[in-house]
Amino acid sequence: MAEATAAVQHPISDSNEQSPFGKFTPSEFYAKHGVSHQAEHRTNSRGFNLFTQWWSPLAPADKIVGCIAMVHGFIGESSWLLELTSILFAKHGFLVCAIDHQGHGYSDSLDGLIHHMPDINPVVDDCIDFFTDFRASHAPGLPAFLYSESLGGAIALLVTLKQQKGAWDGLILNDAMCGLTPKFNPSWPLEGLLSAVAAVIPTWRVVPTGATSPDVSYKVEWKRKLAMASPRRSVARPRAATALELLRVCKDLQGRFEEVDLPLLISHGGDDLVCDPACVEELHRRASSKDKTLKIYPGLWHQMVGEEEEQVNLVFGDMIAWLKARVERSKGN
Repeated sequence: MAEATAAVQHPISDSNEQSPFGKFTPSEFYAKHGVSHQAEHRTNSRGFNLFTQWWSPLAPADKIVGCIAMVHGFIGESSWLLELTSILFAKHGFLVCAIDHQGHGYSDSLDGLIHHMPDINPVVDDCIDFFTDFRASHAPGLPAFLYSESLGGAIALLVTLKQQKGAWDGLILNDAMCGLTPKFNPSWPLEGLLSAVAAVIPTWRVVPTGATSPDVSYKVEWKRKLAMASPRRSVARPRAATALELLRVCKDLQGRFEEVDLPLLISHGGDDLVCDPACVEELHRRASSKDKTLKIYPGLWHQMVGEEEEQVNLVFGDMIAWLKARVERSKGN
């Protein structure tokens, strides 16, 4: 039986085109939505200083129903728009944590280059290390879920494939990058030459793509402006080594869809021009998960938080309902 959509009001309704907190200070915004916020930096095994943060409902600790780890996308960060979704989940009883990947947000960059990830594996390891430590110290025994957006979906899938079965109680893929649409997939001969270019000039911004532009991701204009207002955002083209790695990750995942075996909610905009809806449909068909749900929302774009308010609340209401149903199921196990 399908879960009923939960009644939600996504916090982005209080934002404006300059700030995710709208007319409020951050502390006022948190108080308005009934959550607390904390942050700290941690040093990984490679000596990188990584920014982490978390949000908790102001309700008593024994009322917290689960833990959610947030995984942002290629030009994202754990703050700004993703923070608003973190606040939404916290409002509904979840302890929510997030990390800025290397080269993103407030974390250190590889060679000082933002958004540069020539190897995704260290990023996956950073997520596993932080999420494992956070759950052990802040949420022992609680049902735990992963939430991911865009490239974060690929990273989250790799996290689950690297950890033991049962490490997570579920995964939400929001417009996940399991494959780029033909519009933004490098065309031949560029794709064939990309490995050679990456080996010689790995940091060259050679890939001609508009996939990083908010114009193809956020339908509502003021939300497009809000996305661009983040001082840590860039719409520059991916560097050669990073682009090559993203293509490799997609192909690797497409060959491992049968290994995906955990409760799965796949949410995707039907008119997503960046990450191919056909690829997540294939994931849903081939995944070994006994509990898997596919929701394709007709007419919605790559960043579904960038839609009109009614659609945003529908999409995230579906997610809240799915999460709470799995929390209830975990109580019976």
